[in-house]
Amino acid sequence: MEGIPVALERLLPWLERPLPRLAVSVELFPPRTPEARARFWDEVTRLAALRPRFFSVTCGAGGTGRDGTYPTVLEIRRRFGVPVAAHLTCAGHSRAEVDELARAYWRAGVRHIVALRGDPPRGERYRPRPDGYAYAADLVRGLRAVADFEISVAGYPEVHPEAPSPAFDLENVLRKVEAGAVRVIGQYCFDTDTVLRYRDALARLGLDDVFVPGIMPIHDFRKIRRFSEACGASIPPWLATLFEGVEPGSAIHGMLAAAVAAEQMRRLVAEGFRHLHLYALNRADLTLAVCRLAGVRPVPPETAAVTATGA
Repeated sequence: MEGIPVALERLLPWLERPLPRLAVSVELFPPRTPEARARFWDEVTRLAALRPRFFSVTCGAGGTGRDGTYPTVLEIRRRFGVPVAAHLTCAGHSRAEVDELARAYWRAGVRHIVALRGDPPRGERYRPRPDGYAYAADLVRGLRAVADFEISVAGYPEVHPEAPSPAFDLENVLRKVEAGAVRVIGQYCFDTDTVLRYRDALARLGLDDVFVPGIMPIHDFRKIRRFSEACGASIPPWLATLFEGVEPGSAIHGMLAAAVAAEQMRRLVAEGFRHLHLYALNRADLTLAVCRLAGVRPVPPETAAVTATGA
């Protein structure tokens, strides 16, 4: 699906409108099985041809990143020469444990951290450890004391599911930036008007240029719907209607998914954004198709090699 059928281009006249140059970053998760690991490196090789501003690598609930994030981050850096941001969470861990991992990243040459509170074990309510970083703002402050990291944090256009109010949630983002974060990566949101209102709300707090919207290409609408219910992201009625009766994995599902994500990306670029964050789910086909529709094309291997070496 890397190349989009000509028929799709005829259906989408906005493809003819030129766009300003767009940078993308791409989020991955550590593969968990030998079979997934074999597929993972093939997919990342193809995604690396986008020359993303950075890859980010997540970590699971209850883990700071030693379980799979740390070796994956280092191996991506070694293989592709692309900047990599390591997700680092503080839930369930002491400050000493988190600081030690941060120092290990720094010694290994990793300079970018995505600082997150993290989730408690499933079914449990979050409670800060007395000897840990309580929340993401505290983690950001602690990382700044460890080393001069570039730090990204999370933002929620539809409000964090545990936040008592939208105002509280926005103030929490402000606290994270004041603690030292330089970028707010958005949770995906399929309602672009909501994303733009969130941008405007951040701007009213003085956070004009830190927000990077998240884009979720829909690889499987049924799974995305279930996941969205769990994480507090909404599914607009028009989106549910669009995918009604469409089988995941079918050609029409892929075409619809590419069109939805690319149209959102193009509108956000038209609204002034120059960097978008893609939740690739370790899959290259749809991510490459969406980027192509948004004007971001893979770099030929020989060009990428020259770029990586600085020749």
